[in-house]
Amino acid sequence: MFDLIVRNATLPDGTAGVDVAVVGGRISAVEPHAVLRRARAAEVIDAHGCLLSPPFVDAHFHLDATLSLGLPRVNRSGTLLEGIALWGELKPTLTQDAIIARAMQYCDWAAARGLLAIRTHVDTCDPRLLAVEALLEVKRRVWPTLDLQLVAFPQDGVLRYDPRRDDPNCRDTALQLLNQALDLGVDVVGGIPHFERTMQEGAESVRLLCEEAARRGLRVDMHCDETDDPMSRHVETLAGETRRLGLGGRVNGSHLTSMHSMDNYYVSKLIPLIAEAGVSAVANPLINITIQGRHDTYPRRRGMTRVPELLAAGVTVAFGHDCVMDPWYSLGSADMLEVASMGLHVAQMTGQDAMRACYRAVTEAPARILGLDGYGIAPGCHADMVLLQARDPVEAIRLRATRLKVIRRGRVIAESAPQVATLRVPGRPATVDWTLGR
Repeated sequence: MFDLIVRNATLPDGTAGVDVAVVGGRISAVEPHAVLRRARAAEVIDAHGCLLSPPFVDAHFHLDATLSLGLPRVNRSGTLLEGIALWGELKPTLTQDAIIARAMQYCDWAAARGLLAIRTHVDTCDPRLLAVEALLEVKRRVWPTLDLQLVAFPQDGVLRYDPRRDDPNCRDTALQLLNQALDLGVDVVGGIPHFERTMQEGAESVRLLCEEAARRGLRVDMHCDETDDPMSRHVETLAGETRRLGLGGRVNGSHLTSMHSMDNYYVSKLIPLIAEAGVSAVANPLINITIQGRHDTYPRRRGMTRVPELLAAGVTVAFGHDCVMDPWYSLGSADMLEVASMGLHVAQMTGQDAMRACYRAVTEAPARILGLDGYGIAPGCHADMVLLQARDPVEAIRLRATRLKVIRRGRVIAESAPQVATLRVPGRPATVDWTLGR
């Protein structure tokens, strides 16, 4: 007797007619329907051939700022610089209760979208560590619903930021504040080398932060080269420090947008260094396409890093949402299929295999970057799954498919009715669901 069986599902690899059985919050069996058709379960879900996927994973987000749109005012230009200025205005007015309330609301949105794991950066350039304490509490509250991984992020630069700017009585350095955040239970070491005062200080920040991660046995995720400047090459230093300290497989470079402006000769050297070091990459298509290239007239750069080339070199590449309704980005709704769709278009990844890679960039690849245990649809994995109103990953991206069922540890935590329109046109079908119907 199983706790749950999902029958007649199609898996992301195209395997159809599959039954997935669950016991005790873990997947017990994945078999053709003929094998398990007589099996009994406390709950049975008929997938009717729809796509059953492991949950969506967001490898790059800012939960401390999310849903703060309009506070204290709206970013009218939509630019990075006005967003930074807005965040500076908002930070002194933040309260833990407000951060927690907005973050919890976003986690509700995420769960309903089948987004069950998020890596969020949390600003440590605050002597109060207000957002750190708030998101640690959010992590504790949402654990039954989704996995939340926190990155200690010195947003104003770990060498550039002077805490006395915000609190004249503070005697800690920015690095000490970051270490305090790690001591409190933050999971990952972050950084922003391109925002330090000089290239040299940027490189020094990478060294200091990677050494701290190595000492603590933690992962690293740095905002790296988020600029249109082709001379911003801190990912090269990040790859070097990863090799020197033996951190391969635990280090990620986020954004890497300067790579879209670098000359091809240098990139032909850089990408193999990244692959050799075991550094992964996260592009943030929705934000990169809107924030980068703002100084251009025409031709205007797309801003996103070289995703197809990184993938071809064997680098693990994920897509992140980055922002939703905050000082930098007024849109978004926790839909990783929207992120995958934008990444597909910006990178011109419209071949069949490439589109499937975009789907993996919001599922398998970010799960690998986060180091999630028991992720996937296989015996022994956590019974975390999403049933989508689509037949395959490409159709899921095209339709931004409805999440029919969201399952966490074998329990349905969210569900939606199929998206169907009634058509009142003589001689035509009574309903439309936007599939080919053949």
